[in-house]
Amino acid sequence: MIRRFAVLTALGLTGCTAAGPDYHLPERAAINAPAANGAFVSGAAVTAAQEPPDHWWKLFDDPVLDRLVEGALAANTDLRVADANLERAEALLAEAHGARQADPAIDASASYVQQSAESYLQHVQPPERPIYNAGIGISYDLDLFGRLRRGIEAASAEGEAAVAARDLVRVNVAAETVRAYADLCNAGNQIAVVDRLIALQQDSLRLTRQLVAHGRSPDFERDRQQTAIETLQARLPRLGAGQRNAAFRIATLMGQPPAAFDRSLLACRAPLRLDRPLPVGDGQALLRRRPDVRAAERRLAAATARIGVATAALYPDIKLGASIGSQGAVVDMLSPLTNRFAIGPLISWDLRRSVVRARIAGADADARARLAGFDGTVLTALREVETTLDTYAADLDRLKGLEAASRTAATVAARTDQLRRGGKLGGLATIDAERGRLAADEAVAAARADINADQVAVFLALGGGWS
Repeated sequence: MIRRFAVLTALGLTGCTAAGPDYHLPERAAINAPAANGAFVSGAAVTAAQEPPDHWWKLFDDPVLDRLVEGALAANTDLRVADANLERAEALLAEAHGARQADPAIDASASYVQQSAESYLQHVQPPERPIYNAGIGISYDLDLFGRLRRGIEAASAEGEAAVAARDLVRVNVAAETVRAYADLCNAGNQIAVVDRLIALQQDSLRLTRQLVAHGRSPDFERDRQQTAIETLQARLPRLGAGQRNAAFRIATLMGQPPAAFDRSLLACRAPLRLDRPLPVGDGQALLRRRPDVRAAERRLAAATARIGVATAALYPDIKLGASIGSQGAVVDMLSPLTNRFAIGPLISWDLRRSVVRARIAGADADARARLAGFDGTVLTALREVETTLDTYAADLDRLKGLEAASRTAATVAARTDQLRRGGKLGGLATIDAERGRLAADEAVAAARADINADQVAVFLALGGGWS
């Protein structure tokens, strides 16, 4: 009998073909389209074909930024959630693997009983006696039709999707940290320009007061100059709030309360600079790298495996089991009268065919939905890169024009100052020229803030951060 059990077990281990379709990436999937795997059509003049580096923020060559990103990746609360979700997925995979193992069980009980005489159609009171029951059993699911194997495939794919989801959180945390730091520094740069404008306007007001005092200018000109100063000063609170808010964002990204923000960051007055073409690679590398694309593909694989789980229910589930134990009166414990054993197969089969086929249809529909979602994720990834590159290229052209205007304004201011020192122009003309130069510098500062935002958006769309 034991030999027969061993033979049946060996047959079960060899198994049959797993029910349901084997997963492979559908040929019609959007990721296989030639246009999805080539070079990007936008921003060719401002990008390079090289792949983005693992830690793209280091391209800005700013040690403070490197420290902030490192701190955020170590302590961010969203990353803690993602890590816990990944651990949960790993636990579910371990549980799925455990279903393929033999299932041992031990049971034991003891009681002091008196049986019911009338339940045996007797009218004599039975004796009271201690009764025991103890035994060891083991069963093994042969998984002839691959229900457990497909379940493991699904759990494994979901685990890989959880890894990709964790990577996606890391991508976003790094990008949001760089964005917040760039906003902080750009606000500081704009504050510095406005402070210079206010100082220049105050010089203009002093000269105007002298002219009014000597009757060479009307009184309202002095009021106009004062109004200009007040208008400029009114811009500072909003810029200061924007800088502090960026510092608050950095603190919370690093897992700290906003009140614990690093006040030394508020001293930053220079925008981030990246004086080189952006390394962007191509579409094929992008789709391998983007965590959301990888997660969508793994969820499609899991949905395909679940079709097999549902299909396996069309067939019987066969388990082999064996048990040994002893049950009876305590006085006869472990005697031939109380010892027991059993060995043999256990077959269960859901004969509600319409219900099973409905579950198969539902699993198949879910797989089609996952494929559509996967295609949508691929197309969204490609669109985000193209649009961010297009915006970046346009903003770079705009910055070049504004920088050229700033250089021209600086030249005009320098020549005007030379004429003033030569006695050919008055002080107000020089101040007006300097005001034009600072206004051009202010436009450049705002454009550089847009450039930093574009750069972060491009790298976020590229999905880079690490291998």
